[in-house]
Amino acid sequence: MRLVAIAFFTALTLTALGQPATEVFVLDLNISKGKLTVTNPINISKHQGYDNQPSFHRARPLVYYSSFNEDGRSDIKVYNYNTGETESLTNTNEREYSPTLTPDGKFISCIIQRDNDAQDLGKYPVEGGDPEVLIDNLIVGYHAWVDGSNLILFVLGDPQTLQWYDLKTNTNTILESNIGRSLHKIPGENAMSFVHKVSDSEWLIKRLDAKSRSITTIGNTMPGREDMAWTPDGRIVMSDGEKLFFYERQSAQWKPFVMDLGEVEISGITRIAISPNGKKLALVAAE
Repeated sequence: MRLVAIAFFTALTLTALGQPATEVFVLDLNISKGKLTVTNPINISKHQGYDNQPSFHRARPLVYYSSFNEDGRSDIKVYNYNTGETESLTNTNEREYSPTLTPDGKFISCIIQRDNDAQDLGKYPVEGGDPEVLIDNLIVGYHAWVDGSNLILFVLGDPQTLQWYDLKTNTNTILESNIGRSLHKIPGENAMSFVHKVSDSEWLIKRLDAKSRSITTIGNTMPGREDMAWTPDGRIVMSDGEKLFFYERQSAQWKPFVMDLGEVEISGITRIAISPNGKKLALVAAE
């Protein structure tokens, strides 16, 4: 099984390296009762090549993202949207992906890809320093924190699986198969969300209760799309690649954002992140 997983991961890595270059944009977000509006897009990466997987700090004006260097190795960058300054959190011989603030706010957890095909979950101090490895017995693709000692993971394999991982006991439990890469904590609830790819034509957004671990369906994704984010008031945001939409749970319909981008052209939208205060939205778009 490990050989299969490694082969699957290697193919995924080669595909990722061949993908078109991307940029990270940060926009102002306004949330009202029936309308979501984004304005003032700023390209925060301004770098040729791969810039991706943005996430926000909970209390500080910071966006973390993964960025390839000239050798095709990714480091974690930190952008301050108040000052416009960018710093490097990591500068290593490894490859770091999916930077995420830990629940205690002291570390940035991330995927650490190694040259021996290992793909661990580790964490770096937010002020910089050496990493601590958290999980090294699985090939972790993506992760989200349930609380300070539990996570849900996208684990690479055939098929890829949603797994619950308990750091106190170092035990993992498979919860679902054939999932998407977008894992999130649902604002205001003791629950997580993930995308279940039931079939080629049916992709569902599902809710995982963190106490009972029961799984229920929220609704359909936008056709063929798996990247999403939550607003603080509990609305789901996705893109069709060109525009942003939010999910109206009462009507089970996707409604378009108002997008005032000025002279900036944005297309090929994939990953999305929203700041905890609901005032900023980050997205990844084609370079």
